[in-house]
Amino acid sequence: MSRHLEREIGKLKKQILGLSAMVEESLQKAVSSLDRRDAVLACDVIECDREVDSMEVDIEEECLKILALHQPVANDLRLIVTVLKMNDELERIGDLAVNMAQRSRDLSSLPRIELPFEFHRMADRAQWMLARAIDAVIGLDSDLARDVWGSDREVDGYHRDMYRNAKSRIHDNGDEVEAILHWMGVSRFLERIADHATNIAKDVIYLVEGEIVRHRGKEVRAQRKDADAQSAPQEDTSEASSDGG
Repeated sequence: MSRHLEREIGKLKKQILGLSAMVEESLQKAVSSLDRRDAVLACDVIECDREVDSMEVDIEEECLKILALHQPVANDLRLIVTVLKMNDELERIGDLAVNMAQRSRDLSSLPRIELPFEFHRMADRAQWMLARAIDAVIGLDSDLARDVWGSDREVDGYHRDMYRNAKSRIHDNGDEVEAILHWMGVSRFLERIADHATNIAKDVIYLVEGEIVRHRGKEVRAQRKDADAQSAPQEDTSEASSDGG
């Protein structure tokens, strides 16, 4: 690697880590605003979105410039590709934090209700996944990345529980419908944030091991479904056969 390319990649790493820190802070503030019913803090998250978008554009332009001027190969090329993907995932997480903040701002004017899902556990797990995915990038730790990937099912479980609980709550508490719908949105945003953190983790595995695992979850689910079908008890047709004889 030439010294000039090395400097450019060093600059790029600082940029993506700066964006990571900003998005992580936005998510923390969005969760805190919901917990504290703090409309002012929610507005801070919304106003920060322009800076996140600007940083995302700068990083993309930096990646394209390095690709055009230096034509990196092997590990350097994988790093640039990973940063491009991670950049997009982080910007989307920032947008989802803004969506949560907007729901927080609306909820602050409504009466408190009993939440239809495990908000704090779900939010803690989503934040943990994002933080650990970023740590995996910094440490080039594919084992930690796989831990993040494995945690996605837990967040999905919280999201499924929310829909079951919300359905009965809406049926029994008509005056809480507006607030429940806002909290359903929050749950959906947290579930998507976990998905994006998982994508970052999968990109780390690609960066470290050179293996593309982005769609591996679909394969695993399909294999599990096939295994379940094969292990299911078969219908006993012996009685019908004897009757027919």
